[in-house]
Amino acid sequence: MAKGKENSGKTNAMRILDSMEIPYEHFTYESDGFADGVTVAGKLGLSCDEVFKTLVTTGSDREHYVFVIPVDKELDLKKCAASVGVKSVEMLHMKDLFNLTGYVRGGCTSVGMKKKFVTRIDETAILQDQIYVSGGRIGSQIRIAPDDLLRAAEAEYADLTR
Repeated sequence: MAKGKENSGKTNAMRILDSMEIPYEHFTYESDGFADGVTVAGKLGLSCDEVFKTLVTTGSDREHYVFVIPVDKELDLKKCAASVGVKSVEMLHMKDLFNLTGYVRGGCTSVGMKKKFVTRIDETAILQDQIYVSGGRIGSQIRIAPDDLLRAAEAEYADLTR
């Protein structure tokens, strides 16, 4: 189902979307390594309301939780904790990201992690017909309908930002 400018092969996220017959479009951008989401939005000529980043946290219950929010926003950790029913959450240490998810910083996406985690997508996503999220590696973005991402990530919408 992928369309657009492709580079070297599909990521795990793309293979899962294909297997679920979820339409998406794949875009690439030039990158020498990690770039923050606002920079990525600029490289693709998009508004920050359309581009979402995926953040991984650890809850007070020692479980991990995934939050997908607009690239120019910050997590409200109290809202995030409430949305998953735990006392508190804190950001996962970057050194642990790859081993836990199979993705690197700047290439992390909510679909196709090594393990299924409880996932929340910021409710502002529903204001967009399509949103952009990491395609599963640095330099790769997927454009997808928010409800399709919700289904693929087995997520729920929630108010997550300050």
